[in-house]
Amino acid sequence: MTTSGIFRYADPATIADSDVPFVKPWAKVDTDVTSFARTEENRPVRNVRDAPVDEFTVDRSGFALFNAPTKEQLFTDEDAIRHGYYAEVEALVREKLSTPQEAVSKVIIFDHTVRRRNPSAPRQPVQQVHVDQTPGAAEVRVRRHAGGDAEEVEKLLKGRYQIINVWRPIGYAATDHPLAFIDYRTAALADLKSVDLLYPNQPGSADVEVDVRGKEVLPDPTKAMSTDGYSIKGETYTVVPNDKHQFYYVKDMTPEEALFIKCFDSRSEVRPNGRLGVAGWTPHTAFTDPATPADAKGRQSIEVRCLVFYDEGEQ
Repeated sequence: MTTSGIFRYADPATIADSDVPFVKPWAKVDTDVTSFARTEENRPVRNVRDAPVDEFTVDRSGFALFNAPTKEQLFTDEDAIRHGYYAEVEALVREKLSTPQEAVSKVIIFDHTVRRRNPSAPRQPVQQVHVDQTPGAAEVRVRRHAGGDAEEVEKLLKGRYQIINVWRPIGYAATDHPLAFIDYRTAALADLKSVDLLYPNQPGSADVEVDVRGKEVLPDPTKAMSTDGYSIKGETYTVVPNDKHQFYYVKDMTPEEALFIKCFDSRSEVRPNGRLGVAGWTPHTAFTDPATPADAKGRQSIEVRCLVFYDEGEQ
């Protein structure tokens, strides 16, 4: 089954060619505001369920769908998410991504976001085609989260590591504002534009990272375009239009299913000494499906971002 959607891309004409902070393109993590304009394109969206079961893999297309029931159901208790659901995600990542030739040796979960499409929710579905991390941001994540042993961190950076976003609906099927993703094989490196990710400043020292997961608040709408009170704490890719992009979605994806979305891979074909045919990233976005029933419940979902390290063995 194929549907269609209006997809919001970055307008290439409004992307500043600069690395100067706050002149370089930026986006805010807590609201749908960017320094650049967006352009809209109507594109067909194919249903993953209609494809052969082996058509899509994390290394081939950049995404993969798995049947993966979870004990956690509500995702309203931060302790239950971090101490229960995180363990389930880690076990799932190890099971699905390990191979006889290359086993997952380490998983570090560094971030999660719960999104609920209702006016009071501080995190809404993101309607802009994007990739969660750039290569530079991926390396920063390893250095920040992989421990205090500098020698071990350097060893991890020399091996194969990925950032995988594990995405699933909450409570009921994601019929409203489903997630669409582009098959990596239909995208190009030139489609990606680096964007600084702005986070609202937290009390205390600017040098200390404050964990605000589950504590997000709605920003002041009257200060939408102001960067006052924000700091650059990440880098992401926005995506510009490309007629070759092929979008997919999972129709009525359920909470018993999990979608793996590749954000970065140090051994992808676009990296130095990469492997031919290995996907580097997966552009994705929420979209409005015109086939959504008028009475569909607002989409709820959780995404968990994982650093995944491999024991590469003999190559």
